[in-house]
Amino acid sequence: MRLIHIPALESNYIWLLADSNQHCVIVDPGEASPVESVLTYKGLLPQAILLTHHHQDHLGGVPQLLRRFPDIPVYGPKETNKKGATILLKEGDQLFICSQKFSVIEVPGHTLGHIAYYSAPYLFCGDTLFSAGCGRLFEGTADQMYDSIQKLIQLPDETLICAGHEYTLSNLKFARSILPDDPQIALYQKQAEQLKAKNQPTLPALLKLERQVNLFLRCKESFLQKKMGTHKHDPLSVFSTLREMKDRF
Repeated sequence: MRLIHIPALESNYIWLLADSNQHCVIVDPGEASPVESVLTYKGLLPQAILLTHHHQDHLGGVPQLLRRFPDIPVYGPKETNKKGATILLKEGDQLFICSQKFSVIEVPGHTLGHIAYYSAPYLFCGDTLFSAGCGRLFEGTADQMYDSIQKLIQLPDETLICAGHEYTLSNLKFARSILPDDPQIALYQKQAEQLKAKNQPTLPALLKLERQVNLFLRCKESFLQKKMGTHKHDPLSVFSTLREMKDRF
């Protein structure tokens, strides 16, 4: 399978996963025009659209795409029911598209009904998990987001995180403000800056690396707990505090 990233809006990525027959799956089309351009240029025919949550910047392009491809199904969580989804999904559902299996994982936090799709090695996680960061809590709680991320980090080390936004550098700047002497975070920041200078994406991100550089995945580490304060030994408390700090950063 070929993974294709399509920059959209201010910071979004729309993802395509294409097979050898020139069929593809579209994930979170926040707008249609850049998707249509890639489909035409590469000669791809979409077989389905996958939605992770109901925010407009992840599904705004659905109506226009359906006018061009009226017969393709649109999968999504219940919260996308009136925003384009034709087939609603829940935890444990499995899809078979383009000879590829997609497993559905419920990951509430950013929104209450947010889902992710895992099709080894790819994880399409919308606004739940970013490289070196996680999503804001617009509807859910810190408890929900923490539990959702615990699900995702059970996936294999070689999982490729296909997040919905290019936020890596801003996330790393925040991480350096907490752990300025962490060598792995510093190295990753330098690599991300080099990619940006070449106008290249930092995504997808390898889960094995994220375990080392993403503070939101390291809340069980005693060193980070001490850094956050002697009263913050509970991983959930560390996570919640980090999220609040990142909101103000």
